[in-house]
Amino acid sequence: MTATEPVAAPAAESNIAAAPQPAPGATPPRTPLIARAAAELVGTAALVAIVVGSGIQATDLTDDVALQLLANSTATVFGLGVLIALLGPVSGAHFNPAVTLAEWWNARRGGAGVNTRELAVYVPSQIAGAIAGAILADAMFGEPLVKWSTHDRSAGNLLLGEVVATAGLILLIFGLARTDRLRFAPVAVASYIGAAYWFTSSTSFANPAVTVGRAFTDTFAGIAPASVPGFIGMQLIGAGVGLALVAVIFMRGKTSTGTPSA
Repeated sequence: MTATEPVAAPAAESNIAAAPQPAPGATPPRTPLIARAAAELVGTAALVAIVVGSGIQATDLTDDVALQLLANSTATVFGLGVLIALLGPVSGAHFNPAVTLAEWWNARRGGAGVNTRELAVYVPSQIAGAIAGAILADAMFGEPLVKWSTHDRSAGNLLLGEVVATAGLILLIFGLARTDRLRFAPVAVASYIGAAYWFTSSTSFANPAVTVGRAFTDTFAGIAPASVPGFIGMQLIGAGVGLALVAVIFMRGKTSTGTPSA
């Protein structure tokens, strides 16, 4: 061995270095399902606590609704980016049944994604986490732990906003996956949600679990229980629109033999 030759790494270190590291947004197949469920529960709880808590803080600090929304959206952008970066390598950082359902549909069509068993674990974990996050935020700010929201969001323009917000989110996530750029998910997804706070009429819930959780708090970020079914329905429609856009925009070409190209 010459002085310029690298020293061979121990076998254990070599194996660790060679192991593929999943990008945020991907679902690592070797991570135990219980760990992924815990990541989805904790991540969704933290996301809702950020959304609800920053909304309460904002309304305590100012009566200017524009500043309230700016504070709320800014906290959500930073918090969501951190959560995706932290928990993406564990569970894929869905924190959103619409994303999980889209992955499940993608897997049924031969792509990467969660299977039916994982779907059945992820979605309840996300919903439970969202409810826990809303209760935690209320507790931190001395609000009633559970008080149904009275913030009606049933107007048709708000429902359209949810279709647009969710379709854009699904297009972004699966577009990044199709172009092998999921490493940008923490920044890209957080930035999109921050922008959608402002360019959609509904302030971009784009997430059935978060919608359910936000019904449990009668604060700035709340949504009346009667408005929840409409929002979730539009979010699911938006997810379908987003998948259709992915299929068209990121259509895979074919080789001369007729098989899909990489």
